[in-house]
Amino acid sequence: MTDAVGSIDKPDAQDEAAESKKSRKGGKRGKKGPLARLALFYRQIVAELRKVVWPSRSQLTTYTTVVIVFVVIMIGLVTVIDYGLDEVAKYVFG
Repeated sequence: MTDAVGSIDKPDAQDEAAESKKSRKGGKRGKKGPLARLALFYRQIVAELRKVVWPSRSQLTTYTTVVIVFVVIMIGLVTVIDYGLDEVAKYVFG
């Protein structure tokens, strides 16, 4: 059966049977105990961490320096704006 875009036809009985099997909970993952699921979780964490491209020491130093300089600039900018607004408030309200 070919469906047109936006079709509101109901799926065939075979499609419904296939969807009901897919949406069923359980399976291999559902039958494991809590310790087995926890062990699987940690194995997956280790596998993902092995995929990470870690920065070298010089890259890490550069990134850290850039962040610290940016934060110092932002602190200075906020301080100047705060001081300016403070002076404007004192002038307006006495």
